[in-house]
Amino acid sequence: MRVLIACEFSATVRDAFRARGHDAWSCDLLPCEGDPAWHIQSDALAAAHGSQWDLMVAHPPCTYLASSGLHWNKRRPERAAQTEEALAFVLALANVPTPRIAIENPIGCLSTRWRKPDWIVQPHQFGHDASKATCLWLKRLPPLRPTEHVPPRVVDGRRRWANQTDSGQNKLTPSADRWALRSKTYQGIADAMANQWGNL
Repeated sequence: MRVLIACEFSATVRDAFRARGHDAWSCDLLPCEGDPAWHIQSDALAAAHGSQWDLMVAHPPCTYLASSGLHWNKRRPERAAQTEEALAFVLALANVPTPRIAIENPIGCLSTRWRKPDWIVQPHQFGHDASKATCLWLKRLPPLRPTEHVPPRVVDGRRRWANQTDSGQNKLTPSADRWALRSKTYQGIADAMANQWGNL
């Protein structure tokens, strides 16, 4: 299959597909953290329309779409405009003429402004001691089947995984690269995408 991993600079999902023999390419405005040989450093929409792809997995930026940041929109009007731009970008990705598409994003306004996700996955369903609800909007793709459950610890009757504090917050402290660390796809999820969607 020819596979485009849009809005990915880590090469995690791209390399999972390439390891299984697919002609997979990552695309992002940023340079690739992995091997740049199969990376298109450009606008994802231009790359998606510029070639024939059998499958596109897109990870559009969630900064202005995720529930965790939407409360700022009322206090900072420029953010509300950026949310509209981000939403338009997602809808443009969804309308790319590629036979199979998966769009990934955390819980946020896509569910109310566009449509409910087709599936929600967690890293702890794919071999990682971590919690991070990830929504998937799918076109002609089946839901990802969990591969390996990692049980949580229980704190005051509530489930918590290793990436969470006892109160449920993410343990990553504020930093210049926190956004990049938070946006990287967990390897178990990337492998499941390649194994399950690469066999269609």
